[in-house]
Amino acid sequence: MTIRHPEKVNKPINPIQKKPDWIRSRLTNSKEFFLTKTIINNNNLVTVCQEANCPNITECWSKRHATFMIMGDTCTRACAFCDVKTGKPRKLDQLEPIKISQAVNKLNLKHVVITSVDRDDLEDGGSNHFYEVINQIRKKNPNTSIEVLTPDFLRKGDAYKKVLEANPDVFNHNIETVPRLYLKVRPGSRYFSSLELLKNAKVVNKNIFTKSGLMVGLGENKEEIVQVMNDLKAADVDFLTIGQYLQPSVKHHPLDRYYHPDEFKELETIAKSKGFLLVSSTPLTRSSYHADEDFAQLQKNRLKN
Repeated sequence: MTIRHPEKVNKPINPIQKKPDWIRSRLTNSKEFFLTKTIINNNNLVTVCQEANCPNITECWSKRHATFMIMGDTCTRACAFCDVKTGKPRKLDQLEPIKISQAVNKLNLKHVVITSVDRDDLEDGGSNHFYEVINQIRKKNPNTSIEVLTPDFLRKGDAYKKVLEANPDVFNHNIETVPRLYLKVRPGSRYFSSLELLKNAKVVNKNIFTKSGLMVGLGENKEEIVQVMNDLKAADVDFLTIGQYLQPSVKHHPLDRYYHPDEFKELETIAKSKGFLLVSSTPLTRSSYHADEDFAQLQKNRLKN
């Protein structure tokens, strides 16, 4: 006879910790939220807001802000922190650049963020598709500033240069975490390759703003965070975002701890002392959160310097 222990049956792999009071999404039923949702759905577009379960979706969509995720909703990698599904992606939608440019126009966006899944299956990693999306947006929305959040184009040679050829206003690639945790958190990526990409982007286009993001709460320590800041500054990155890692499910990388808002303030102070043009460091900071306002501030800060 087998004795079962109820407490061990269906035990979650990585239990999700209760969120502290300072991490709360803003709820809304505004007409703008549903208008944004309708435009996105009617054009059969994918947003990282939905696919990554962003905690800021209701606030951003209520302001008609959305981050478009191109090249499908299926990633060729399986990062332990990410909620985007992994598998074999579909063929590229050749009409997607036009669809996105139309959506940007209907939403009347002054600033748009374009990101993507990793497409290691494509010879160029999807850089030409980024190029087409940027160009189509510019044709229909000449006054809209464009920010891209790209993959690392690992082992794709100079493919990233095609994205820069389209001359986006902001080139963002997230470093995500500290080097020690890469094999667990980003097993398909390489820390120094990501740094090299950011550094090279600035070399290719000195006028472009470069940007990178870091999550905390994955098991890193303060000294490691500061080292990442130093590495990003050495790569001539202009804008650093720091946000709280929120574990999507019991199957994802376990949350080590929640950082207090005061700790985010301290990290912001340290980062600013390194000389970044702009730093955003709060529990709910994400790469595209308040991206339009941040872009305007980047321009002002560059003029000051």
